[in-house]
Amino acid sequence: MADRWHLYLVRTSSGSLYTGITTDVARRFSEHQAGAPKGARSLRGKGPLTLEYQKLAGDRSRASKLEWQVKRWSRARKEALLRGEISLPDDV
Repeated sequence: MADRWHLYLVRTSSGSLYTGITTDVARRFSEHQAGAPKGARSLRGKGPLTLEYQKLAGDRSRASKLEWQVKRWSRARKEALLRGEISLPDDV
């Protein structure tokens, strides 16, 4: 379905957080874990990886805007999101 995009965050073995969007979180996370050509280059060799967060983000446009916004957040703010202390903005 075209409007079923998700925002997700993956933690590397060093504790870094990677933010991405996809229509299939399980498939995308598997690609990242496998270091497959379709996986993000920035995650290759940084495993084991942990899927820390996923949330339905609407259509691709909204998901892309949300991804851009979250990628600009500080690490502390992302960690607060993971702990449930803050939530994603609804007005992207």
